[in-house]
Amino acid sequence: MHPFSYTKASDLEGALAAGRRGGRYIAGGTTLVDLMRESVERPGALVDISALPLGEITATAGGGLRIGALVSMAEAAADPKVRATFPVVSQALELSASAQLRNMATIGGNIMQRTRCAYFRDVTAPCNKREPGSGCAALEGFNRAHAILGGSDQCVATHPSDVAVAFAALEASVHLRGPDGEPSVAFADFLLRPGGTPDREHGLRPGELITAVELPALPRPLRSGYLKVRDRQSYEFALTSAAVALHIKGGVIREAKVAAGGVGTVPWKLSAVERHLIGERPSEALWAEAAERAADGARPLEHNRFKAELLKRTVERQLRIVGGSE
Repeated sequence: MHPFSYTKASDLEGALAAGRRGGRYIAGGTTLVDLMRESVERPGALVDISALPLGEITATAGGGLRIGALVSMAEAAADPKVRATFPVVSQALELSASAQLRNMATIGGNIMQRTRCAYFRDVTAPCNKREPGSGCAALEGFNRAHAILGGSDQCVATHPSDVAVAFAALEASVHLRGPDGEPSVAFADFLLRPGGTPDREHGLRPGELITAVELPALPRPLRSGYLKVRDRQSYEFALTSAAVALHIKGGVIREAKVAAGGVGTVPWKLSAVERHLIGERPSEALWAEAAERAADGARPLEHNRFKAELLKRTVERQLRIVGGSE
């Protein structure tokens, strides 16, 4: 591990000032510390923000929720408001990591975590995300766990977060604090596809800090849930996953929110699936027809061609579960 300085911020303004001077924010540290140990990340200064007043979950007008950036994954999963209003979020959190990590890791840190690509974490391998211009070892290497959606000739690493998939499906927003005040960014615009700049993973600028993630007020009743398919049932990242929320009234699907994980360079919003569902009556045939659109635009690699079909089956099953057919 390379030498670094450490300070603990006692207020927001102090944290922002330290961030503008180049300090890296740390709260639970469950990802950053690992990367520092492996010399993947080499920050010169760490700013501990764990004492900041960003640890509350509050209701918003109309039935939405605002989850503070420093709320732990375990706290958010167990919160009665989250469980009752957005089960898809609590389920995604409970299927993430281990109990010990969920007790430490924060909501803000979770969506900011870096990829689990083995080549990114191997400092001897070329990786454009870690060292721009060095190449992408995954393109010609073992790429079973990599993305089939949203990749480029620079990077095909997946985003590892489960709860970020739920946030993408629900069309959440990310609240920030920084030099320009307190902007709010649509979750779909916050995490960035690699394109030609895979080292730029998010829209956060130096000196900006995530303060909360807001889930919008959606029509009621709202059924929702999260399904994760993985190689083993404990402490494993998704091969595919599906976050689904449906508003069904009068026997007709009025709203449909669907996103996938484990298959995209960012949590992948399945707009074609949503469009096929809205205005239709739930049925086994409808779930299958909609799920066929889940892999539209997929570009499988040598070792992950199975993901396109697995994604369709994952989405179809979760539509049946949430829609009431299973």
